[in-house]
Amino acid sequence: MNLLLKIWRQKDADSKGKMVDYPISGIEGDMSFLEMLDVLNQQLIDKGEEPVVFDHDCREGICGSCSLQINGEPHGPDRLITTCQLHMRKFNDGDTIVIEPFRATAFPVIKDLMIDRTAFDRIQQAGGYISVNTSGNTVDANAIPIEKDDADKSFNAATCIGCGACVAACKNASAMLFTSAKVSQFALLPQGRVEASERVQNMVRQMDLEGFGNCTNTGACEVECPKGISLENIARMNREYLSATTEG
Repeated sequence: MNLLLKIWRQKDADSKGKMVDYPISGIEGDMSFLEMLDVLNQQLIDKGEEPVVFDHDCREGICGSCSLQINGEPHGPDRLITTCQLHMRKFNDGDTIVIEPFRATAFPVIKDLMIDRTAFDRIQQAGGYISVNTSGNTVDANAIPIEKDDADKSFNAATCIGCGACVAACKNASAMLFTSAKVSQFALLPQGRVEASERVQNMVRQMDLEGFGNCTNTGACEVECPKGISLENIARMNREYLSATTEG
């Protein structure tokens, strides 16, 4: 397979970036997208040129760090997958593929295709945990009855890997789907109710401080999410926030 790659190159956060063309050949359909980039980088290294910087870790669809904007779509032309799970058979011989980092003010470019997503970490640190201390004889968590529907919804929300595809897909660069997933996974369980009011207020406040845009319910975030996180979580977070800010 012969391809023309148009890749965003940017030295650092303070430098201007530009698209650079890279013809590549010998690409097999069974290669993953990241393996294709590995081939390109080896060719660049062999020629004494600087390889393209991109983020990756597990290459198993778990860590979410391999986030790339491919032909205008977060994680490329497939659904419910991360970039590392995208295979080159989704493309045709002779295709031109445009590869960019996720675009959002809150996700500054570090270099080339690598972005800084620590804004998500700070949202999580603002309230995405349970910190209530226990005293005396504690009850085994497994002994607390939880409706299966609630447990399933909590688990589904917890599958969010924080890749940022929701932000990249949103015309407003909103982080509502990510934040609501982190709120929901606790709000649906009795263990998370003790701090529910404080949690949602702190996380929403931090989300706004990071410079993410507002949600206008276009639904692009759910479509592009590799884990299929539901828009229902945004509605739940809005209810939680309204309840927390009108208490008393």
